Amino acid sequence: MKFTHLNEAGSAYMVDVTEKKPTVRSATAQGEVACSPEVLEALRDGTVPKGDVLAVARIAGISAAKKVPDLLPLAHTIGVHGAAVDLEIRDDHVFIEATVRTADRTGVEMEALTAVSVAALSVIDMVKGVDRSAYIRRSGITAKSGGRSGDWSRDLPC
Repeated sequence: MKFTHLNEAGSAYMVDVTEKKPTVRSATAQGEVACSPEVLEALRDGTVPKGDVLAVARIAGISAAKKVPDLLPLAHTIGVHGAAVDLEIRDDHVFIEATVRTADRTGVEMEALTAVSVAALSVIDMVKGVDRSAYIRRSGITAKSGGRSGDWSRDLPC
């Protein structure tokens, strides 16, 4: 197996995408934050002491999608042309889905996964005073489209 971010000597480097043509690309990631029944009820009722948890998490996720090159040292700076982060309160967790789009030389999988991860961290930050046991579970890329490798999708057990 050959990793694209390692040269022949095994050293990490940033892949050169200069010659690649920009194409429309999209990626979707999902994840969830497990919470106590009390927190889920407070989320439904809008009574979490720190405020509108889902709105803050949504904005945090969108903002994070635009910061990936600052966080991942070998990630390319690309134009994030669209980002949507949706959160839904389910039976025992907050479900998070992020879709990021671009028209660039490389994909946006890390941007979508970072959006989900930071949105999840934001949920935990907002509820930790009420539920210290909240935790992130089952996050991952669920779909991508565009680019040389084409379309791909899978279901996560979320």
